[in-house]
Amino acid sequence: MSPEPASQRDVYSVSRLNSEVRAVLEGSFPLLWVEGEVSNLAMPRSGHLYFSLKDGHAQVRCALFRNKRVLLRQQPTNGEQVLVRARISFFEPRGDFQMIVDSVQQAGEGALLRQFEELKKKLETEGLFDAARKRPLPPFPRRIGLVTSPRGAAVRDILHVLGRRWPLSRVRLYPVLVQGDGAPAEIRKAIRAANRHGWAELLICGRGGGSLEDLLAFNDEGVARAVYDSAIPIVSAVGHETDFSICDFVADLRAPTPSAAAELATPDHYSLRETLGRAGRQLQRRIQDRLQREGQRADHLAHRLRQRHPVKHLADQAKRLESSYAALARNMRRIVEQRTLQMQGIARRLDAQQPSRRLDALRERLAAAQRTLQRHALNTLSSRRRHLQELARTLQAVSPLATIGRGYAVLTATETGRLVSSVTVARPGLEVTAQLQDGWLDCTVDDIRKSAD
Repeated sequence: MSPEPASQRDVYSVSRLNSEVRAVLEGSFPLLWVEGEVSNLAMPRSGHLYFSLKDGHAQVRCALFRNKRVLLRQQPTNGEQVLVRARISFFEPRGDFQMIVDSVQQAGEGALLRQFEELKKKLETEGLFDAARKRPLPPFPRRIGLVTSPRGAAVRDILHVLGRRWPLSRVRLYPVLVQGDGAPAEIRKAIRAANRHGWAELLICGRGGGSLEDLLAFNDEGVARAVYDSAIPIVSAVGHETDFSICDFVADLRAPTPSAAAELATPDHYSLRETLGRAGRQLQRRIQDRLQREGQRADHLAHRLRQRHPVKHLADQAKRLESSYAALARNMRRIVEQRTLQMQGIARRLDAQQPSRRLDALRERLAAAQRTLQRHALNTLSSRRRHLQELARTLQAVSPLATIGRGYAVLTATETGRLVSSVTVARPGLEVTAQLQDGWLDCTVDDIRKSAD
Protein backbone atom coordinates (compact mmCIF):
# COMPACT_ATOMS: atom_id res chain seq x y z
CA MET A 1 0.00 0.00 0.00
CA SER A 2 1.50 3.33 -1.08
CA PRO A 3 1.95 6.00 1.58
CA GLU A 4 -0.45 8.97 1.63
CA PRO A 5 0.96 12.03 -0.18
CA ALA A 6 2.31 14.70 2.16
CA SER A 7 -0.01 17.34 0.67
CA GLN A 8 -3.11 15.33 1.76
CA ARG A 9 -2.11 14.67 5.38
CA ASP A 10 -4.07 16.45 8.17
CA VAL A 11 -1.16 17.35 10.44
CA TYR A 12 -2.11 18.53 13.96
CA SER A 13 -0.12 21.10 15.85
CA VAL A 14 0.29 20.46 19.57
CA SER A 15 -1.94 23.44 20.40
CA ARG A 16 -4.69 22.21 18.10
CA LEU A 17 -4.47 18.68 19.49
CA ASN A 18 -4.71 19.87 23.11
CA SER A 19 -7.58 22.24 22.26
CA GLU A 20 -9.64 19.51 20.62
CA VAL A 21 -8.88 17.02 23.43
CA ARG A 22 -10.08 19.61 25.96
CA ALA A 23 -13.30 20.22 23.99
CA VAL A 24 -14.01 16.48 23.83
CA LEU A 25 -13.31 15.88 27.53
CA GLU A 26 -15.19 18.86 28.92
CA GLY A 27 -18.17 18.25 26.66
CA SER A 28 -18.47 14.54 27.44
CA PHE A 29 -18.63 14.55 31.25
CA PRO A 30 -21.20 16.27 33.51
CA LEU A 31 -20.47 17.49 37.05
CA LEU A 32 -19.14 14.39 38.87
CA TRP A 33 -18.78 13.11 42.43
CA VAL A 34 -15.38 11.39 42.89
CA GLU A 35 -14.06 9.75 46.09
CA GLY A 36 -10.38 9.29 46.86
CA GLU A 37 -7.38 10.09 49.06
CA VAL A 38 -5.76 13.54 49.07
CA SER A 39 -2.02 13.60 48.26
CA ASN A 40 0.59 16.09 47.00
CA LEU A 41 -1.40 18.97 48.56
CA ALA A 42 0.03 22.38 47.60
CA MET A 43 -1.19 25.75 48.89
CA PRO A 44 0.57 28.61 46.99
CA ARG A 45 0.27 32.27 47.94
CA SER A 46 -2.48 32.75 45.34
CA GLY A 47 -4.94 31.07 47.74
CA HIS A 48 -5.76 28.20 45.36
CA LEU A 49 -5.34 24.52 46.36
CA TYR A 50 -3.67 21.95 44.13
CA PHE A 51 -3.63 18.24 45.03
CA SER A 52 -3.94 14.74 43.65
CA LEU A 53 -6.89 12.43 44.31
CA LYS A 54 -5.89 8.76 44.27
CA ASP A 55 -7.03 5.26 45.04
CA GLY A 56 -5.15 1.94 44.96
CA HIS A 57 -4.69 1.96 41.18
CA ALA A 58 -4.70 5.52 39.77
CA GLN A 59 -4.58 9.21 40.56
CA VAL A 60 -5.81 12.46 38.99
CA ARG A 61 -4.70 16.09 39.42
CA CYS A 62 -7.19 18.46 41.08
CA ALA A 63 -7.45 22.27 41.37
CA LEU A 64 -9.61 24.03 43.98
CA PHE A 65 -9.73 27.78 43.33
CA ARG A 66 -9.78 30.37 46.07
CA ASN A 67 -13.43 31.51 45.58
CA LYS A 68 -14.59 27.93 46.27
CA ARG A 69 -12.00 27.23 48.97
CA VAL A 70 -13.33 29.99 51.27
CA LEU A 71 -16.73 28.24 51.36
CA LEU A 72 -15.32 25.01 52.85
CA ARG A 73 -16.05 24.32 56.51
CA GLN A 74 -12.85 22.24 56.77
CA GLN A 75 -9.74 22.36 54.60
CA PRO A 76 -8.53 19.02 53.13
CA THR A 77 -5.24 17.50 54.34
CA ASN A 78 -2.82 14.94 52.89
CA GLY A 79 -3.94 11.36 53.44
CA GLU A 80 -7.57 12.33 54.10
CA GLN A 81 -10.32 10.38 52.36
CA VAL A 82 -12.68 12.89 50.73
CA LEU A 83 -15.61 13.14 48.34
CA VAL A 84 -15.28 15.95 45.80
CA ARG A 85 -17.71 17.41 43.32
CA ALA A 86 -15.79 18.43 40.20
CA ARG A 87 -15.88 18.87 36.45
CA ILE A 88 -13.39 17.36 34.02
CA SER A 89 -10.89 19.75 32.45
CA PHE A 90 -7.69 19.67 30.40
CA PHE A 91 -4.86 22.17 30.96
CA GLU A 92 -3.71 22.88 27.39
CA PRO A 93 -0.28 24.54 28.01
CA ARG A 94 1.09 21.41 29.76
CA GLY A 95 -1.24 18.81 28.28
CA ASP A 96 -2.42 17.76 31.76
CA PHE A 97 -5.70 16.02 32.49
CA GLN A 98 -7.23 17.49 35.69
CA MET A 99 -10.42 18.12 37.64
CA ILE A 100 -11.72 21.57 38.69
CA VAL A 101 -13.14 21.00 42.18
CA ASP A 102 -16.35 22.76 43.21
CA SER A 103 -16.75 21.38 46.77
CA VAL A 104 -15.06 18.92 49.15
CA GLN A 105 -16.76 16.68 51.73
CA GLN A 106 -15.27 14.20 54.14
CA ALA A 107 -15.67 10.64 52.92
CA GLY A 108 -17.92 9.80 55.86
CA GLU A 109 -20.42 12.36 54.54
CA GLY A 110 -20.27 10.96 51.06
CA ALA A 111 -23.14 8.53 51.49
CA LEU A 112 -25.28 11.20 53.10
CA LEU A 113 -24.45 13.63 50.34
CA ARG A 114 -25.38 11.09 47.69
CA GLN A 115 -28.66 10.44 49.49
CA PHE A 116 -29.23 14.19 49.66
CA GLU A 117 -28.69 14.59 45.91
CA GLU A 118 -30.88 11.59 45.06
CA LEU A 119 -33.75 12.84 47.24
CA LYS A 120 -33.37 16.37 45.89
CA LYS A 121 -33.55 15.12 42.31
CA LYS A 122 -36.59 12.94 43.08
CA LEU A 123 -38.57 15.70 44.81
CA GLU A 124 -37.62 18.24 42.16
CA THR A 125 -38.93 15.87 39.49
CA GLU A 126 -42.22 15.56 41.39
CA GLY A 127 -42.58 19.37 41.43
CA LEU A 128 -42.13 20.00 45.17
CA PHE A 129 -39.62 22.76 44.42
CA ASP A 130 -41.73 24.63 41.81
CA ALA A 131 -41.57 28.39 42.33
CA ALA A 132 -45.13 28.79 41.05
CA ARG A 133 -46.60 27.03 44.11
CA LYS A 134 -44.67 29.07 46.69
CA ARG A 135 -46.94 31.48 48.57
CA PRO A 136 -46.18 35.03 49.70
CA LEU A 137 -45.73 35.62 53.40
CA PRO A 138 -48.33 37.71 55.28
CA PRO A 139 -47.02 41.29 55.38
CA PHE A 140 -48.00 41.91 59.04
CA PRO A 141 -48.19 38.53 60.81
CA ARG A 142 -49.94 38.66 64.18
CA ARG A 143 -49.42 34.99 65.15
CA ILE A 144 -46.16 33.18 64.37
CA GLY A 145 -45.43 29.54 65.09
CA LEU A 146 -41.89 28.25 65.72
CA VAL A 147 -41.00 24.63 64.95
CA THR A 148 -37.60 24.22 66.57
CA SER A 149 -35.77 23.08 69.67
CA PRO A 150 -36.77 24.96 72.87
CA ARG A 151 -33.20 24.77 74.19
CA GLY A 152 -31.24 25.76 71.08
CA ALA A 153 -29.71 29.12 70.18
CA ALA A 154 -32.05 29.37 67.18
CA VAL A 155 -35.18 29.98 69.28
CA ARG A 156 -33.43 32.66 71.33
CA ASP A 157 -32.20 34.42 68.18
CA ILE A 158 -35.65 34.33 66.60
CA LEU A 159 -37.41 35.65 69.72
CA HIS A 160 -34.83 38.41 70.12
CA VAL A 161 -35.28 39.61 66.52
CA LEU A 162 -39.08 39.37 66.71
CA GLY A 163 -39.13 41.39 69.95
CA ARG A 164 -36.96 44.04 68.38
CA ARG A 165 -38.60 44.25 64.94
CA TRP A 166 -42.25 43.28 65.44
CA PRO A 167 -43.33 43.17 69.13
CA LEU A 168 -47.00 43.21 68.05
CA SER A 169 -46.84 39.56 67.02
CA ARG A 170 -47.65 36.65 69.34
CA VAL A 171 -45.39 33.59 69.20
CA ARG A 172 -46.27 29.95 69.87
CA LEU A 173 -43.48 27.39 70.14
CA TYR A 174 -43.93 23.84 68.83
CA PRO A 175 -40.97 22.18 70.57
CA VAL A 176 -39.26 19.39 68.62
CA LEU A 177 -35.98 17.55 68.46
CA VAL A 178 -33.83 18.91 65.64
CA GLN A 179 -31.21 16.14 65.71
CA GLY A 180 -31.29 12.39 66.21
CA ASP A 181 -33.42 9.46 65.12
CA GLY A 182 -36.73 10.78 66.41
CA ALA A 183 -36.28 14.32 65.09
CA PRO A 184 -37.92 13.88 61.63
CA ALA A 185 -41.09 12.39 63.12
CA GLU A 186 -41.43 15.19 65.70
CA ILE A 187 -40.92 17.88 63.03
CA ARG A 188 -43.61 16.30 60.81
CA LYS A 189 -46.05 16.07 63.72
CA ALA A 190 -45.41 19.67 64.78
CA ILE A 191 -46.07 21.02 61.27
CA ARG A 192 -49.30 19.02 60.97
CA ALA A 193 -50.42 20.03 64.46
CA ALA A 194 -49.91 23.72 63.63
CA ASN A 195 -52.05 23.28 60.53
CA ARG A 196 -54.79 21.54 62.55
CA HIS A 197 -54.84 24.27 65.15
CA GLY A 198 -55.06 27.01 62.48
CA TRP A 199 -53.76 29.54 65.00
CA ALA A 200 -50.51 30.55 63.28
CA GLU A 201 -50.44 32.75 60.20
CA LEU A 202 -46.81 31.84 59.55
CA LEU A 203 -44.42 29.04 60.55
CA ILE A 204 -40.65 29.30 60.99
CA CYS A 205 -39.05 25.86 60.88
CA GLY A 206 -35.33 25.37 61.50
CA ARG A 207 -32.27 25.09 63.71
CA GLY A 208 -28.71 26.35 64.00
CA GLY A 209 -25.77 25.27 61.85
CA GLY A 210 -23.99 21.94 61.90
CA SER A 211 -22.56 19.17 59.76
CA LEU A 212 -24.49 17.34 57.08
CA GLU A 213 -25.27 14.60 59.61
CA ASP A 214 -26.52 17.21 62.13
CA LEU A 215 -28.93 18.60 59.53
CA LEU A 216 -30.18 15.14 58.56
CA ALA A 217 -33.64 15.65 60.10
CA PHE A 218 -34.36 18.52 57.67
CA ASN A 219 -33.27 16.40 54.70
CA ASP A 220 -35.94 13.80 55.46
CA GLU A 221 -38.50 13.04 52.74
CA GLY A 222 -41.38 12.93 55.25
CA VAL A 223 -40.46 16.39 56.58
CA ALA A 224 -40.24 17.71 53.01
CA ARG A 225 -43.72 16.41 52.19
CA ALA A 226 -45.14 17.81 55.45
CA VAL A 227 -43.74 21.24 54.49
CA TYR A 228 -45.20 20.85 51.00
CA ASP A 229 -48.66 19.90 52.34
CA SER A 230 -48.77 22.74 54.89
CA ALA A 231 -51.59 25.27 54.34
CA ILE A 232 -49.62 27.78 56.41
CA PRO A 233 -46.69 29.53 54.69
CA ILE A 234 -43.36 28.19 56.00
CA VAL A 235 -39.97 29.91 56.26
CA SER A 236 -37.08 27.43 56.37
CA ALA A 237 -34.16 28.54 58.56
CA VAL A 238 -31.76 25.60 58.70
CA GLY A 239 -28.08 26.01 59.49
CA HIS A 240 -25.68 28.72 58.41
CA GLU A 241 -25.69 30.77 55.22
CA THR A 242 -23.67 28.15 53.31
CA ASP A 243 -25.89 25.23 54.45
CA PHE A 244 -28.71 23.96 52.26
CA SER A 245 -31.36 21.40 53.15
CA ILE A 246 -34.26 19.72 51.37
CA CYS A 247 -36.56 21.74 53.61
CA ASP A 248 -35.06 24.95 52.16
CA PHE A 249 -36.06 23.97 48.61
CA VAL A 250 -39.64 22.96 49.53
CA ALA A 251 -40.46 25.87 51.88
CA ASP A 252 -42.13 29.05 50.66
CA LEU A 253 -39.03 31.05 51.61
CA ARG A 254 -35.48 30.05 52.51
CA ALA A 255 -33.62 32.12 55.12
CA PRO A 256 -29.85 31.75 55.52
CA THR A 257 -30.04 31.77 59.36
CA PRO A 258 -32.78 31.67 62.05
CA SER A 259 -32.20 35.36 62.79
CA ALA A 260 -32.56 36.18 59.12
CA ALA A 261 -35.81 34.18 59.04
CA ALA A 262 -37.28 36.40 61.77
CA GLU A 263 -36.22 39.49 59.84
CA LEU A 264 -37.61 38.21 56.53
CA ALA A 265 -40.93 37.17 58.13
CA THR A 266 -41.72 40.48 59.86
CA PRO A 267 -41.57 44.19 59.11
CA ASP A 268 -39.50 46.60 61.17
CA HIS A 269 -41.98 48.45 63.35
CA TYR A 270 -39.64 51.48 63.62
CA SER A 271 -39.44 51.93 59.87
CA LEU A 272 -43.13 51.06 59.57
CA ARG A 273 -43.98 53.69 62.16
CA GLU A 274 -41.87 56.19 60.28
CA THR A 275 -43.53 55.19 57.02
CA LEU A 276 -46.99 55.51 58.59
CA GLY A 277 -46.01 58.91 60.00
CA ARG A 278 -44.90 60.09 56.56
CA ALA A 279 -48.07 58.66 55.05
CA GLY A 280 -50.18 60.39 57.71
CA ARG A 281 -48.46 63.72 57.10
CA GLN A 282 -48.85 63.29 53.38
CA LEU A 283 -52.52 62.36 53.82
CA GLN A 284 -53.04 65.43 56.01
CA ARG A 285 -51.42 67.67 53.38
CA ARG A 286 -53.56 66.12 50.68
CA ILE A 287 -56.73 66.59 52.76
CA GLN A 288 -55.81 70.24 53.36
CA ASP A 289 -55.08 70.74 49.68
CA ARG A 290 -58.39 69.09 48.79
CA LEU A 291 -60.28 71.27 51.27
CA GLN A 292 -58.62 74.39 49.89
CA ARG A 293 -59.42 73.38 46.31
CA GLU A 294 -63.04 72.59 47.20
CA GLY A 295 -63.33 75.87 49.13
CA GLN A 296 -62.00 77.80 46.15
CA ARG A 297 -64.41 75.91 43.91
CA ALA A 298 -67.34 76.78 46.23
CA ASP A 299 -66.30 80.45 46.25
CA HIS A 300 -66.07 80.39 42.49
CA LEU A 301 -69.52 78.83 42.15
CA ALA A 302 -71.00 81.37 44.59
CA HIS A 303 -69.40 84.18 42.62
CA ARG A 304 -70.80 82.78 39.38
CA LEU A 305 -74.26 82.46 41.01
CA ARG A 306 -74.15 86.08 42.11
CA GLN A 307 -73.11 87.10 38.60
CA ARG A 308 -76.05 85.20 37.07
CA HIS A 309 -78.71 86.77 39.38
CA PRO A 310 -81.44 88.69 37.39
CA VAL A 311 -80.83 91.93 39.29
CA LYS A 312 -77.12 91.67 38.54
CA HIS A 313 -77.93 90.87 34.93
CA LEU A 314 -80.23 93.93 34.60
CA ALA A 315 -77.64 96.14 36.30
CA ASP A 316 -75.01 94.90 33.87
CA GLN A 317 -77.33 95.59 30.92
CA ALA A 318 -78.00 99.10 32.23
CA LYS A 319 -74.27 99.73 32.54
CA ARG A 320 -73.72 98.44 29.03
CA LEU A 321 -76.52 100.76 27.75
CA GLU A 322 -75.00 103.76 29.51
CA SER A 323 -71.60 102.88 28.11
CA SER A 324 -73.05 102.53 24.60
CA TYR A 325 -74.86 105.92 24.87
CA ALA A 326 -71.69 107.62 26.10
CA ALA A 327 -69.67 106.03 23.31
CA LEU A 328 -72.27 107.16 20.74
CA ALA A 329 -72.15 110.75 22.05
CA ARG A 330 -68.35 110.76 21.93
CA ASN A 331 -68.38 109.43 18.39
CA MET A 332 -70.88 112.10 17.28
CA ARG A 333 -68.77 114.90 18.78
CA ARG A 334 -65.67 113.52 17.18
CA ILE A 335 -67.36 113.28 13.79
CA VAL A 336 -68.66 116.89 14.05
CA GLU A 337 -65.19 118.14 15.01
CA GLN A 338 -63.62 116.26 12.12
CA ARG A 339 -66.16 117.66 9.64
CA THR A 340 -65.64 121.20 11.00
CA LEU A 341 -61.90 120.93 10.57
CA GLN A 342 -62.38 119.63 7.04
CA MET A 343 -64.69 122.58 6.15
CA GLN A 344 -62.19 125.07 7.58
CA GLY A 345 -59.43 123.52 5.50
CA ILE A 346 -61.54 123.70 2.34
CA ALA A 347 -62.41 127.35 3.07
CA ARG A 348 -58.76 128.23 3.48
CA ARG A 349 -57.89 126.46 0.23
CA LEU A 350 -60.75 128.26 -1.59
CA ASP A 351 -59.72 131.59 -0.20
CA ALA A 352 -56.16 130.92 -1.30
CA GLN A 353 -57.35 130.22 -4.88
CA GLN A 354 -59.01 133.71 -5.45
CA PRO A 355 -57.61 135.69 -8.61
CA SER A 356 -56.80 138.87 -6.71
CA ARG A 357 -54.73 136.93 -4.24
CA ARG A 358 -52.97 135.05 -7.03
CA LEU A 359 -52.22 138.40 -8.88
CA ASP A 360 -50.82 139.94 -5.72
CA ALA A 361 -48.66 136.87 -5.22
CA LEU A 362 -47.43 137.02 -8.83
CA ARG A 363 -46.66 140.76 -8.52
CA GLU A 364 -44.64 140.01 -5.39
CA ARG A 365 -42.79 137.20 -7.21
CA LEU A 366 -42.10 139.60 -10.21
CA ALA A 367 -40.81 142.38 -7.96
CA ALA A 368 -38.60 139.91 -6.15
CA ALA A 369 -37.30 138.58 -9.49
CA GLN A 370 -36.54 142.17 -10.68
CA ARG A 371 -34.68 142.87 -7.49
CA THR A 372 -32.76 139.65 -7.86
CA LEU A 373 -31.93 140.44 -11.54
CA GLN A 374 -30.79 143.96 -10.74
CA ARG A 375 -28.64 142.66 -7.90
CA HIS A 376 -27.13 140.00 -10.15
CA ALA A 377 -26.49 142.56 -12.95
CA LEU A 378 -24.73 144.95 -10.58
CA ASN A 379 -22.66 142.14 -9.17
CA THR A 380 -21.73 140.92 -12.66
CA LEU A 381 -20.82 144.49 -13.87
CA SER A 382 -18.70 145.11 -10.82
CA SER A 383 -16.95 141.74 -11.26
CA ARG A 384 -16.29 142.44 -14.97
CA ARG A 385 -14.95 145.95 -14.15
CA ARG A 386 -12.50 144.53 -11.62
CA HIS A 387 -11.40 141.91 -14.14
CA LEU A 388 -10.84 144.59 -16.86
CA GLN A 389 -8.80 146.66 -14.44
CA GLU A 390 -6.64 143.69 -13.66
CA LEU A 391 -6.15 143.01 -17.39
CA ALA A 392 -5.24 146.70 -17.99
CA ARG A 393 -2.67 146.57 -15.22
CA THR A 394 -1.24 143.35 -16.67
CA LEU A 395 -1.13 144.90 -20.22
CA GLN A 396 0.48 148.04 -18.91
CA ALA A 397 3.12 145.93 -17.22
CA VAL A 398 4.04 144.10 -20.45
CA SER A 399 3.30 146.98 -22.96
CA PRO A 400 6.32 148.44 -24.91
CA LEU A 401 4.84 151.92 -24.52
CA ALA A 402 6.42 152.26 -21.14
CA THR A 403 9.76 151.40 -22.67
CA ILE A 404 9.14 153.86 -25.51
CA GLY A 405 8.47 156.57 -22.96
CA ARG A 406 12.02 156.25 -21.74
CA GLY A 407 13.49 157.20 -25.19
CA TYR A 408 13.26 153.97 -27.08
CA ALA A 409 11.46 153.34 -30.37
CA VAL A 410 9.80 150.30 -31.96
CA LEU A 411 10.71 149.70 -35.60
CA THR A 412 8.42 147.89 -38.00
CA ALA A 413 8.78 147.34 -41.75
CA THR A 414 6.41 149.74 -43.46
CA GLU A 415 5.57 147.33 -46.20
CA THR A 416 5.01 144.18 -44.15
CA GLY A 417 4.40 145.57 -40.68
CA ARG A 418 6.87 143.05 -39.24
CA LEU A 419 8.96 144.02 -36.24
CA VAL A 420 12.54 144.89 -37.02
CA SER A 421 14.41 143.65 -33.98
CA SER A 422 17.78 142.82 -35.60
CA VAL A 423 20.00 144.21 -38.35
CA THR A 424 19.86 140.85 -40.03
CA VAL A 425 16.27 141.40 -41.13
CA ALA A 426 17.00 144.93 -42.51
CA ARG A 427 18.63 146.07 -45.74
CA PRO A 428 19.68 149.47 -47.03
CA GLY A 429 16.73 151.30 -48.55
CA LEU A 430 14.19 149.49 -46.38
CA GLU A 431 11.35 151.72 -45.33
CA VAL A 432 10.57 151.42 -41.63
CA THR A 433 8.21 153.13 -39.24
CA ALA A 434 9.55 154.19 -35.82
CA GLN A 435 6.94 154.42 -33.10
CA LEU A 436 7.82 156.95 -30.45
CA GLN A 437 6.09 158.04 -27.27
CA ASP A 438 3.95 160.64 -28.94
CA GLY A 439 3.87 159.55 -32.61
CA TRP A 440 5.47 157.73 -35.53
CA LEU A 441 8.39 158.49 -37.86
CA ASP A 442 8.66 157.20 -41.42
CA CYS A 443 12.36 156.41 -42.09
CA THR A 444 14.60 154.82 -44.73
CA VAL A 445 17.58 152.59 -43.83
CA ASP A 446 20.76 154.11 -45.34
CA ASP A 447 23.48 152.00 -43.81
CA ILE A 448 23.74 148.87 -41.57
CA ARG A 449 26.43 148.53 -38.92
CA LYS A 450 26.69 145.44 -36.76
CA SER A 451 27.83 145.76 -33.21
CA ALA A 452 30.82 143.83 -31.87
CA ASP A 453 30.11 140.65 -29.76
